Amino acid sequence: MAKKKDISQAVREICLWFPETEEVLAHGSPDFRVKGKTFATYVINHHGDGRIALWLNAPQGAQSHYVKHEPKHFFVPPYVGPRGWLGVNLDKGISWKTIATLVREAYTKVAPASLSNSLGDTIEITPPTAALKPEDIDPMQSKRGQAVLKEMRAICLALPETSEDKQFGNPVWRAGKKVFAQAYCYRADRKLQLAFWVGVDQQALLIRDENFSIPAYLGHNGWIALDVTKDANWREIRSLALFSYRHFALSRMLRALDAQGVE
Repeated sequence: MAKKKDISQAVREICLWFPETEEVLAHGSPDFRVKGKTFATYVINHHGDGRIALWLNAPQGAQSHYVKHEPKHFFVPPYVGPRGWLGVNLDKGISWKTIATLVREAYTKVAPASLSNSLGDTIEITPPTAALKPEDIDPMQSKRGQAVLKEMRAICLALPETSEDKQFGNPVWRAGKKVFAQAYCYRADRKLQLAFWVGVDQQALLIRDENFSIPAYLGHNGWIALDVTKDANWREIRSLALFSYRHFALSRMLRALDAQGVE
């Protein structure tokens, strides 16, 4: 019996059918390019939005037309939306024949005429029938991710006036209103990491250990990331969480912490 196809495989089947297309990983998502120009990006659960979507370099006017008349299937994607790109929801019942046609329009917008003119009939595929796994949509839903979250909740939520929230789709823990710990796992490399504030001086010491790295966006503010994909030293993690908490907590929260006898 043939193996069932999922949405990710269907997207590649369509996009890679076009001549001289290459798939390039960009910002954690697959870009499909011809002659160095992107015509489609496959994006899953961007910043926790829950969408399984294609962002297409659509012809002028296509975005406003489709979004207005079929908001169930189409949307304005972030970043590239102001340039007229079209977001297509792939799991809301839109036909794959329509998707292939839209991808073709995006391809021909940026491809050289010699390639566009050679296309012939648009590819028609067998629609996907296999569902994506929960961890394919949100890597934190993996067995390992859930185990790490359970331990992090036990550590962070035991501290005074803490709460769990989400920021850019990732779990974070707040001391009052300020984030003092984060967990994230990028789909591109499936590396599960925890992040804490340690200060710039401590960063320089910790990154001597290959399990630590300076995270993007946060690193310049004194944050450090710890790889817990396979193993975790929970005593060390508790110490890091407590140090970061003390940095962001208000005076009354620190008094409550001291009253607990936490060191």
